[in-house]
Amino acid sequence: MITTKGRYALRVMIDLAEHEGEGHIPLKDVAERQGISKKYLEIIVRELVNAGFITGVSGKGGGYRLCRSPGEYTVGEILERMEGPIASVACLASGAAPCPRASDCATLPLWEEYDRLTRDFFYGKRLSGLLGKG
Repeated sequence: MITTKGRYALRVMIDLAEHEGEGHIPLKDVAERQGISKKYLEIIVRELVNAGFITGVSGKGGGYRLCRSPGEYTVGEILERMEGPIASVACLASGAAPCPRASDCATLPLWEEYDRLTRDFFYGKRLSGLLGKG
């Protein structure tokens, strides 16, 4: 399940993309437009800055902006940064120990296919494709 953290990170990135020609965007403006607590957004933007997705400037005229063009970001990379690996079952998570039942697991191919579809879906969507959708 994608949490509010992942969903709100996408909304922040979309908001910054929609206002990218305006320089650094104050977080209070993003919070107001998105109807999200500024305090909660501070946590999210800190992670987005640490990921190198956005830059922040303090003080008068400060705020946040994208580091790359909207077409260079995938939804998958944003979600995985905020949520961690998007895996349907623990045995398929990145870094998981090998499952001793893998060779006998009748459901493993199902989960592998589901994970491939999910990954392809999210990594096939660009931030630029979400602009102006509401």
